[in-house]
Amino acid sequence: MTPQGHIPKTAPRKRSRPRSLGGLRARLLFSFVLVAALSALGTGALTFQQARTGVLQQSQDTVVNQFRQSVDAAVLELPSAPGQEELDSLVARLAREHQTQQWNVLATYGDLRAASSGLASVDGLTSELRASVETRPVAVFQRVRTGNHSSLVVGLPVTYSGDGYTARTLSGLTLYLIVPQKSEQAYVDALVTAVERATLPALGLAALLALLLARGVLRPVRALSKATRRMADGHFDVRLSVEGTDELADLAQAFNDTAAALEESITELRRMEAGARRFAADISHELRTPLAAMTAVTDVLAEETPGLVGDTADAVRLITEETLRLARLVDDLMEISRFDAHAAELNLDDLDLAESLRRTLAIRGWPDDVRTDLPDGIRARVDPRRLDVVVANLVGNALRHGGQPVTLTLRRAADEPGVLIEVSDHGPGIPESALPHLFERFYKAGPARSRSESSGLGLAITAENVHLHGGHIHAANRPGGGAVFTVELPLRPHGKEDPT
Repeated sequence: MTPQGHIPKTAPRKRSRPRSLGGLRARLLFSFVLVAALSALGTGALTFQQARTGVLQQSQDTVVNQFRQSVDAAVLELPSAPGQEELDSLVARLAREHQTQQWNVLATYGDLRAASSGLASVDGLTSELRASVETRPVAVFQRVRTGNHSSLVVGLPVTYSGDGYTARTLSGLTLYLIVPQKSEQAYVDALVTAVERATLPALGLAALLALLLARGVLRPVRALSKATRRMADGHFDVRLSVEGTDELADLAQAFNDTAAALEESITELRRMEAGARRFAADISHELRTPLAAMTAVTDVLAEETPGLVGDTADAVRLITEETLRLARLVDDLMEISRFDAHAAELNLDDLDLAESLRRTLAIRGWPDDVRTDLPDGIRARVDPRRLDVVVANLVGNALRHGGQPVTLTLRRAADEPGVLIEVSDHGPGIPESALPHLFERFYKAGPARSRSESSGLGLAITAENVHLHGGHIHAANRPGGGAVFTVELPLRPHGKEDPT
């Protein structure tokens, strides 16, 4: 237990939390990679769309113009009502002239059909395209995809005016061109491959930039975290180097200012605390000599009290009681001063705890006032004097402020090697508001206790003695009424040895 107002030189350090996968470095890396991926994919998709549209548009316009020019030149030699021979000759001529482009031509006139490369019908064409070609004097086209291959289909009606062919009146002759778009598809596939290949380096570059940026951002953050941990360990002189003029530099400067102010405050508090401890120790030490003389005098007066009457007897009894109370207060202050100065030591001995607790009760004449449950055979290494102080303070408090019966219990701890000592009573219990403050110095739970002979240091000294053994002490109210104090002590204090 840290004494009230005491500033430790080294604060207890909490276990640092393990770094999670959602740390700042991971978030920066994820954010950069996500932005780079979206940017690369968005740019690639837009570029691909524009390039694909441009390639297909250019290919489409070129094919449609070539088909129209070739048809216009070929139909000049056709009669106004061509027969099957003329249709066969027409499609053969068109396919032969553009053999390198793999043109497949289909011509229809009424019920007559003529096709190159074995095409004999227009079943593969959509009804919308056929209807448009047969009813409108304009060229119509569409793209058709079969499996992994795409083709451009162009429908062109032949028109005439009077005895010649023009582009205004339908003649009934329609021609269809089917051209595989292998080169265009290859170009589009190359675009997709280029986008995919460009995305991976972009992601890698983004990850590298994210790591570099995270390193630059996290370096001052790690330095701040390290400095904070050192400050938590009591090194208030720690400072950060301030570099640059950005927000991180402002944060480092703010930390330095805070650390300087805190160091100044802690130094002043330590100085004041050390002075207060010295003052209390010096006063207590100086009071011991006159108190010893006063105690001797009050002992003599106490022996004469039966022969005194009236106000004189009352005055002698009062001065005797107050002198004894002052002597106890000085002893308690001296003991507290030893704890504050870290001068309190354990003189360990291997004891039978039950026997030691019975001795404590017997010395103070309490065996008939306290119920006990003290099984023999439970041994532990403790300081006999300090254990006696602990038990005497708890049992004394229960007898003075609790209600009968008062019970003293000893048992082994269930979860770890140690022992439990419990002191319970059947009194009114402890106010809930007082439970957190019971072991503070000079604290008294209520007005009745503030007027008692207690100095308010007994439970604080009890807690210090328990903690010196490496144990713990708890106070609570019993469900059926009354208070219970539980002391947990290890069988052997860790790191504690008998002084040599």
